[in-house]
Amino acid sequence: MTVASEPALRVGARVLLLNRADEVLLIHARDPDNPGHHWWELPGGGKEPGERLEDTARREIAEETGLVVDEVGRKLWTRESRFTYRGHEHHRLDHVYLARTDHDAPQVALRHTANERVGLIERRWWSAAAVSTCRDKLLPAELPDLLLALLEDRFPLVPLALIA
Repeated sequence: MTVASEPALRVGARVLLLNRADEVLLIHARDPDNPGHHWWELPGGGKEPGERLEDTARREIAEETGLVVDEVGRKLWTRESRFTYRGHEHHRLDHVYLARTDHDAPQVALRHTANERVGLIERRWWSAAAVSTCRDKLLPAELPDLLLALLEDRFPLVPLALIA
């Protein structure tokens, strides 16, 4: 009898990136092996060995969006999740940081991985109102409330711990 092994924990960083209009940048992605499964998420990805999480956040923003963020702000939350993607079980712990940009268009060339290229649908700036009426899956599901609390200066000073 074979017992399925627990997937390794992948630690990463994501960014709640706001532009001058306080719109948030979200990435629309899908599971290429299950195209009906799609979602909107914050840009980000896995931490490289020896890399600081803030550096991961800045690197991932540049690679996935072409935007250069010189400074990453405070940590807003962590989110632990377990999910199936491309037929494999995954376990992630993402640290989510706040950042702002004056740019809406890429400043440097995008550097998507092959996996990101096959799963990417689009990138889009969203107003808080649009996020709150989104009918698609959002990651995290609490994003509309979290974004509104942040924009209304009601967000807790201590990072939240979310579990999916």
